[in-house]
Amino acid sequence: MARQKKPEEPGLSAPFYMGTYGDMVTLILCFFILLFAMSSVDSQKFQKALLSLKGSLGVLRGGKTLEEASNDTQSGEVGKDAGKSKRIEMDTRHVAYTLNSYLRAEGLDKYIHVTVNQRGVAVSIADQFLFTSGSVEIRPEGQRALYKISTLVRDKVPAAAVEGHTDSTPLRGGIYRDNWGLSSMRAAVVASYMETAGGFDPLKLQAVGLGSNQPIVPNDSPEHQALNRRVEIVFLSEYPKR
Repeated sequence: MARQKKPEEPGLSAPFYMGTYGDMVTLILCFFILLFAMSSVDSQKFQKALLSLKGSLGVLRGGKTLEEASNDTQSGEVGKDAGKSKRIEMDTRHVAYTLNSYLRAEGLDKYIHVTVNQRGVAVSIADQFLFTSGSVEIRPEGQRALYKISTLVRDKVPAAAVEGHTDSTPLRGGIYRDNWGLSSMRAAVVASYMETAGGFDPLKLQAVGLGSNQPIVPNDSPEHQALNRRVEIVFLSEYPKR
């Protein structure tokens, strides 16, 4: 009787689908390397793409999308995008208290008033303290106050809106033509000084002239007209929409 051959023990081998899976992973890796070689890619964005790829292949727990990987600050694998500044949450009460303390100490609270409203902290400065009549050149005392205000809050606020206001008396002639022109130029000059002398980030500043259209009291007396002629610096509690 012929001796039966002893069946060979099967060797260790991977399932057939693993070969196709391995080829797919290799092709994807080659595709990313090719893209990287053919274009100039930001290193951090490329790192995010690699993390996303790892997540989709199950290397990261549960897999991660590009957005999730960029927001994952716990892993330490992804940093912040270049060029994005840290967003500031303003403590409205603290900013108002800081400004009021400075104004009282310097005896400036009769010319400069601080209020808190739904927009943030509003600093109203009388125009006669900042400018001579019909002029846009800031007085020395106004320069000192603007410098101090800027340095006190420039790192504590998200943004600032500088708004120029006039009374209802028509402005006749001159290079500014009317109250729109005068209020706009005064707002721009104050914003410029806050940037150049006060070190305020220009990306946080905006300037607008409102003419005589937003009075705080009726323009029915010289005293009320003087109150309406002002520059308001509103330190915004939220970033303005762009």
